[in-house]
Amino acid sequence: MTAAHGFDLLGPMPTGTTVLEASAGTGKTYAIVGLAARYIAEGIAEISDLLLVTFSRAATQELRDRTRSRFASIARDLADPNIARASRDPLVAFLAAVDDAEVDRRRRRLRRALSDFDAGTIVTTHSFCQRMLDGLGIAGEREPESAFVESVSDLLEQVVDDLYLQMFSGADEAPAFSRRDAQQLASAAVGDQQSILYPDTEDLDDDNREPALRVRFAREARREIERRKRLLGVRDYNDLLGLLHSVLSDPVHGEAACARVRDRFRVVLIDEFQDTDPMQWDILRRAFHGFTTLILVGDPKQAIYAFRGAEVLSYLDAVQTADHLYELTANWRSDSGLLDALHHLYGGAALGHDDIVVHRVEARNPLSRMVGHPPLRLRYLPRTGAGPLRQGFPAVDRLRSRVAADVAADIVELLSGSAVIERPDGPRVIEPRDIAVLTRTTKQVALIRDALDAVGVPSVVSSSTSVFGTESARHWLWLLQAIEQPHRTDRVRLAALTPLLGWTAAQLDSGAEDALSQVSSRLREYSVLFDEAGFAAVFERVSAQSGLDARLLAVEAGERTMTDLRHIAQLLNRAAVSESYGITALTRWLTDRIKEPAAGGSTDRSRRLDSDSAAVQIMTTHGSKGLEFPVVYLPYAWDTLYFSKPSTLLLHENGKRIRDVGGPSGSGYAARKILNDQEEAGEELRLLYVGLTRAECRIVLWWAPGRNTATSSLHRMLFGRIPAIALPEPSYKVLDDATTANRLQSWVGSAAGLISVEPVGPGEPSTAHWIRPEQPHLDVAAARFDRTLDLLWRRTSYSALTAHAHDAAPGRPEVGVTSEAEHPEKTDEPTETSVGGEYPGSEYTDEQLDGIASPMNGMPAGAAFGTLVHEALEHVDTSAPDLLAELERRCAAAVASRMAEVDPVALAQALLPVMQTPLGFGTLADVAPSDHLAELDFELPLAGGDDPVADTVTLKSVARLLRYHLDPADVLASYADLLDDLEATPLRGFLTGSIDSVLRVSGPRYVVVDYKTNRIARGDLTTGNFTREKMAQEMIRSHYPLQAILYAVALHRYLRWRQSDYDPQLHLGGIRYLFVRGMVGPQTPAGCGVFDWNPPAALVVELSDLLAGKVAR
Repeated sequence: MTAAHGFDLLGPMPTGTTVLEASAGTGKTYAIVGLAARYIAEGIAEISDLLLVTFSRAATQELRDRTRSRFASIARDLADPNIARASRDPLVAFLAAVDDAEVDRRRRRLRRALSDFDAGTIVTTHSFCQRMLDGLGIAGEREPESAFVESVSDLLEQVVDDLYLQMFSGADEAPAFSRRDAQQLASAAVGDQQSILYPDTEDLDDDNREPALRVRFAREARREIERRKRLLGVRDYNDLLGLLHSVLSDPVHGEAACARVRDRFRVVLIDEFQDTDPMQWDILRRAFHGFTTLILVGDPKQAIYAFRGAEVLSYLDAVQTADHLYELTANWRSDSGLLDALHHLYGGAALGHDDIVVHRVEARNPLSRMVGHPPLRLRYLPRTGAGPLRQGFPAVDRLRSRVAADVAADIVELLSGSAVIERPDGPRVIEPRDIAVLTRTTKQVALIRDALDAVGVPSVVSSSTSVFGTESARHWLWLLQAIEQPHRTDRVRLAALTPLLGWTAAQLDSGAEDALSQVSSRLREYSVLFDEAGFAAVFERVSAQSGLDARLLAVEAGERTMTDLRHIAQLLNRAAVSESYGITALTRWLTDRIKEPAAGGSTDRSRRLDSDSAAVQIMTTHGSKGLEFPVVYLPYAWDTLYFSKPSTLLLHENGKRIRDVGGPSGSGYAARKILNDQEEAGEELRLLYVGLTRAECRIVLWWAPGRNTATSSLHRMLFGRIPAIALPEPSYKVLDDATTANRLQSWVGSAAGLISVEPVGPGEPSTAHWIRPEQPHLDVAAARFDRTLDLLWRRTSYSALTAHAHDAAPGRPEVGVTSEAEHPEKTDEPTETSVGGEYPGSEYTDEQLDGIASPMNGMPAGAAFGTLVHEALEHVDTSAPDLLAELERRCAAAVASRMAEVDPVALAQALLPVMQTPLGFGTLADVAPSDHLAELDFELPLAGGDDPVADTVTLKSVARLLRYHLDPADVLASYADLLDDLEATPLRGFLTGSIDSVLRVSGPRYVVVDYKTNRIARGDLTTGNFTREKMAQEMIRSHYPLQAILYAVALHRYLRWRQSDYDPQLHLGGIRYLFVRGMVGPQTPAGCGVFDWNPPAALVVELSDLLAGKVAR
């Protein structure tokens, strides 16, 4: 690999494998999106050739939005080449620096990419794995019947309970470790499947009995969780990663699978690559390295997720493997003065590894946006005033509380001082929303929140914290315990004093036994109500009787409490309903959640924001990654987490990821503990870097003399740096107060104008409240509904339009149409009727017609069977080497999902001739998966949609168009007369539906395909029952021509956006209604089974305009 070079977005395009190393604020996403725009505009790749991968759903959505927006803005700016060449946007000017014809081509490529944007692949890592497994077909088999879940923590709880009982319930001796330790062991082993468990022993002699049992328990937990996941048909997203890796690394078929994956993409960009792990990197390396343009974008200085399995060593390995290394060196986030101050603090430092060094970046904001304020302030506490000393240090809890109070006082001073900040919309006074307080742990979040509440500063806690870790969760637990046991006075008192019931201690005391009796009576009522109507009814009753909302909103920070209480109520109700919990089981469930707040799916447990308008943001540093704020407070960078003898260790030895689960008495624990501490210390340095680099204008830090300060990241940066040595000392003694003050002042040195070192006095911080500035008075009034409702506006469908005709039609044998709703079941299929029924006026007979017998004789009829056939044909992979086996697999999945009483093998054998019947342009089996679009959902505006026009459109208007455009000799020409008989309801609103299939055939031309399972006649059927004449009769009787022409209009509107140089005459390929019971394979008589209709393109276009309200005929 060559040496690193500065990256130029306008330079030569990267080729081969390239690592693009960023620093905080250097525009990593801007560079990724810019590269994607260049690859498209310059014709190097189509949008379908691009793969963009990042590591969270939120980041993926942001990347999609920014990519689409960037493509659109560049395409818009390139409309006038002369103006584009003078653009202030460097990328626009660069793309316009060619002749006008090439500028136009680049613009058209970007517009085509926008129209085909959904063909691009912008996904999370796990979504990428899932798509690749789907694309690999049988080779990537991922058990399609499995249900995917975000977390298996509940299942792991069961596994731990069972294994713990199996291991210790019958033993004479006490358990070697506690149930809590067992949970930690299992969580570490199962959550980190890529690690090797140490010590490598299960020898149960007296000297190492506990370590051996711990290792055995961890290994058993791994095996048992996998066994139970398979048994229950449950998979988490990490299983996808392992499955794809096993497919790509298979010694026999792996290379072929890699080739299929890489053939889909010409350019691959991976964001946040520093958060990858060895398996993810190996997947990318096998699939793309050496074959495809692979761009790995990341910042190793921000690798802070080792506890989630991320491994910065994978990034460093990729750097060694890559063909090119570029660096992003311009910082667009922070002011120049702040960058200089931060460089004085950590410039040149190695953050846990010799190859992860902080280099200086170029400031693109040369002026300060907060004039008159030093960009970096360091406030330090003395030992004096912090209470009694133990071993020379104050109690850490007192220090944390003092720091929290000082943070609150400092924020009040900042907000009250009329400090001005320059923002994109102009200068204004600093507001709470401009401030973020970043903590190391969620417990510290609560300290800061309470301190800000005490001085009247509004704050909001990030959603990264768990709602089960709040006081509201404990209040719900007390109420549930009291409902469970309303005879226990202690529990009744606790429940009464919660915000849920709203009693005060004075009320309970003054009411004596009568008050307790009243509360107990209500609790008994809630218990009965729970049994009769469920938890949701209990919550509504509690809320109404106690006046919950009004009571909480009347107190300080009540909105936050109400949000948490309602959030937990929703989770309790979900658990009660989904698991059929009674009150006792539900109470136990909540108890377990409070003990382990991080358990469960992150979407469920993440605390909801009550309100973030004009509020200080409080979050952990981990949660702040990717964000930026004008002013950042870091109050606890001195307070490191340290466990003298943790039960599990994570480290690397000889390139292997090691998880030591043997405990402190295990063999080799001490040596591995040293390596574990070194790696954790490096991650702490990187975490400090992340926190410091969130700021745009100003940073405020705190230093305090605690017992663990010596190994903290901030202390090591301030005192443990040795000239010419990049890596700070792992630990540095905490000096006495006077020496500390002198050292800090001398450390500032030449940066005195940028850094302010401020002592915090021994006295209590100011408790002055922040006085919110006066807001302009606004007159408010209740909203009045004065609109006129358009009662004819509706969301309709083909089946709704024809429902009156079907409902009024006389009964017919095994035939009928009711609704076009495509999901979850096809209901434009015939309904099944009883054998031998009478059908007045029926044209059906039991006549046996000559022809080839239908392969579906003996198969059931009705909508359920039609749905089954649709599901199988929708998902079949025509590229599979064995089409019958593929059909059997799809039929088996469809039958299982629908719990249908149909033999999947027999169904597959009946559908094979359907796949092989000529359609006039080949067969269904001949159509490649890339030329088959299944279930094209549409929603077409009628008469203007959301903005209705004055013209009235009815089905009679459609009938007039059919008469005008259809040749009298057209087999469906008479349908216009039948259409005239339908109710003439004005068509206003939206038309919804779903086309079974759209096939792309040579030309290209696009063909609408709809599958029909209609029997048409009683008894066994032959191809003679499905001649063109009989199919036309069935088409007209069932109003299928209306469905067909509406589908053609939907396809026409779809192609206007998707097909370049779209011409209806050239690209509309007609309609095929496949009566599958009459399709018997290659020997199907001409005209049988396949009803083809080619309505004039002019009819489709004019009908589209008619429905849109543009013309009236």
